[in-house]
Amino acid sequence: MSTQSEVMQRIIRRYKKETGKAEIDMHDVARYAVKIGVRLPKPVDPIDVLAQRFSRAAREEIRHDKRTGHPYRVNHAVPSGQQRFFWIDIDEAPRPKMLKSLTLRREQMVGDALQLSFDADHWNSIHPSERPIDPVLDLTDDVAERKQVWKKAG
Repeated sequence: MSTQSEVMQRIIRRYKKETGKAEIDMHDVARYAVKIGVRLPKPVDPIDVLAQRFSRAAREEIRHDKRTGHPYRVNHAVPSGQQRFFWIDIDEAPRPKMLKSLTLRREQMVGDALQLSFDADHWNSIHPSERPIDPVLDLTDDVAERKQVWKKAG
């Protein structure tokens, strides 16, 4: 039995094969899918849409540290254990909640870095005559450099 993602991946491959396109717009793929009989999803619950908008707005809120002037994200997501998150203001968050939130964000970074390395390894293996792409996964210097930019801008 196929997952919804696997079905959609097959449709993407079919669309690419039938159109001959290598670079695709997912809106075109969605229209194609509807034409071949894929049912449009049920309308989204307006409360879910509004909650997603509030989450996005919370994620985007920035304050500046009074001492350093550095920007920091105000609101942090903390897993609630029910496939949902609750949000907490960093200035009001107890250490265990902040630790959980920051650990989650770090894990997301590690996952992205792992996938980036797999993707680069694959590309390198199928292009042996090309100079390998070796992404630097240690971001320490990048972070330090950007902090210096903030110091100069401040």
